[in-house]
Amino acid sequence: MEAGRLRSPRDAADLGIETVYQDLALCNNLDIVQNMFLGRERLNHRILDEEQMETAAQETLASLAVTTVRSIRQPVASLSGGQRQSVAIAKSVLWNAKLVIMDEPTAALGVAQTKMVLELVRRLADMGHAALIISHNMNDVFEVADRMAVLYLGRMVAVRPAAEMDRQIAVDLMTTGVSSRQSAGAANGGGG
Repeated sequence: MEAGRLRSPRDAADLGIETVYQDLALCNNLDIVQNMFLGRERLNHRILDEEQMETAAQETLASLAVTTVRSIRQPVASLSGGQRQSVAIAKSVLWNAKLVIMDEPTAALGVAQTKMVLELVRRLADMGHAALIISHNMNDVFEVADRMAVLYLGRMVAVRPAAEMDRQIAVDLMTTGVSSRQSAGAANGGGG
């Protein structure tokens, strides 16, 4: 791999970068274990090591406190949106990701499912995994962000601690590329 260049998803994975896509990239016809190991199946003497894969999947889900699935052999098609998102995030953790990039992780989820996914994102960060979330949902961003990067017309216009931002500043930056406002936290000396 050329320095500074990622030519394939495998190059990224080799560096500890995993992606959870907005469409989740899960296979509905496979179960949770099969999805978590898809393309990276574990073998024992050239035979699938189902027991070892089940154990690893169960331990990974447990480490993230994902308790809403009834069985790790449950077909992904039978899962709720929040459960599917949990499986996609757990899949990235299973592969020892240092950085998990999530594209709109709460898109099309209900209130309870969104809360569950945001709690999972926070646990991911608490476990030492960097989480980069791409989202237009300001409520979700302010719920979990430690730092925020704002783009305007595809150009980065701000990178600040979340404590130095508020929704209006973020909207100003997204829509015009600048903001003359100062957040209440920063104005009161709490801007980190």
